[in-house]
Amino acid sequence: MYSKPVRPVLVVIAHGSRDPRHAATVHALVRRVRSLRPGLRVETGFLDFNIPSVHGVLESLAAEGVRDVVALPLLLTRAFHAKADIPAVLRDAPPQLRIRQAQVLGPSPLLLSALERRLYEAGLTPADKASTGVVLASAGSSDPEAIAVIADIAREWRHTGWYAVRPAFASASLPRTEEAVRELRELGCARVAVAPYVLAPGFLPDRIARGAAEADVLAEVLGPAPEVARVLLERYDAARTPALAAVGA
Repeated sequence: MYSKPVRPVLVVIAHGSRDPRHAATVHALVRRVRSLRPGLRVETGFLDFNIPSVHGVLESLAAEGVRDVVALPLLLTRAFHAKADIPAVLRDAPPQLRIRQAQVLGPSPLLLSALERRLYEAGLTPADKASTGVVLASAGSSDPEAIAVIADIAREWRHTGWYAVRPAFASASLPRTEEAVRELRELGCARVAVAPYVLAPGFLPDRIARGAAEADVLAEVLGPAPEVARVLLERYDAARTPALAAVGA
C-alpha cells in the first residue's frame, strides 16, 4: 500500500534577544507560517537568550523519532550567523537526524513588497513614491557580502519608482540611519521615510528608530508580515528537494 512521504519538520532558527518583543514577534511569524501550510510541523529554536535552544529542539525531535529536518535561519542576509554559528550548531545535532540548512530569507521580491506595504501602513501612498526618499535601514554587519546585498536591494528598490533609496546600518557599517536621512533631505526629497529591514523589535531596531527622528515616516519592522511567511515556505520547499545535500552527510 502506498504511503505518503513524511514532510521534513521545519525548524526556524532565530537569533534570540533579551527584549521580549523579539521572541513574541518570532512566534507570531511562525504561527502565520503554520496557518499558510496546515499540516506542516514548524518548531522554533533560538541561538541565544531565549528558550528553547536550537540544540534542545533538535534533541527533542530526535527523541520522538523524527528523521528529516529543514533548518531555516531566520536571517535577512548571509553573514556570520548563517555561515558559522548555525552550521556549528547543526553539526552537533543528534546523528540520526538528516538536516538540510535552508537559505536565509533575503534577498527576495516578497520582502520588498513587505517593506513597501509597511511604508503604506505608516501613512505613505503609491502617489508619494516619486517625491519620497527612503532609507533602507538594516541591522548592519561586518561581512562585506551582507553589506553588498543591502546596497543591491536599495538600488533595485529605487527602480520601482521611489525618488531615491539609500542603505543605512545600525551597527558595524556606515552610514547610520540619521546620516542617510540628512543625505536624502539635501538631495531635495519632499519627504523622507525610513523602512527598517529587520524582522523583529530589539536593540538595533530601536537604534534605527532613534536615527529616524528627523524623518517624516518610520515604518514598522517586517515582523509577521504574510510576505515574510511566504518567503519562509519558499526557502523550506527549496531546501527539502533531494538536490540539496544534507548537513554533515
